[in-house]
Amino acid sequence: MIFVDSSVWVDYFRGARTSQTDQLDELFGTNTIVVGDLVLTEVLQGFAVEKDFQTALGLFQTVKIIRLGGFMLAVESARNFRRLRAKGFTVRKTIDTLIATSCIINGFELLHNDRDFRAFEKYLGLRCR
Repeated sequence: MIFVDSSVWVDYFRGARTSQTDQLDELFGTNTIVVGDLVLTEVLQGFAVEKDFQTALGLFQTVKIIRLGGFMLAVESARNFRRLRAKGFTVRKTIDTLIATSCIINGFELLHNDRDFRAFEKYLGLRCR
């Protein structure tokens, strides 16, 4: 299962051609794509045109949506944030900490285009594409 971050979805829906959007195209129909509920919110709130919103919503209904949250994930995410901060790296967005920690716990690979995940990969074992 491959968790796809909002950084990839935003580029994908804008029609940007990146290595990550190319990989996302290849994943459809060949792998289980995972999206967190908070990522879904981040991406969908960016659409100004209702038709585009509905098109994206339809696509998201074909992937596995998981819940990002709860007590255990919140505590482990805080621990991971603190671990990285102790190594001199401060994650800029809390949602990135939740995403990375969820991927680590659940054994998901992460497809992203966001530098904040590099420290999770280097120090905490996050597997990225």
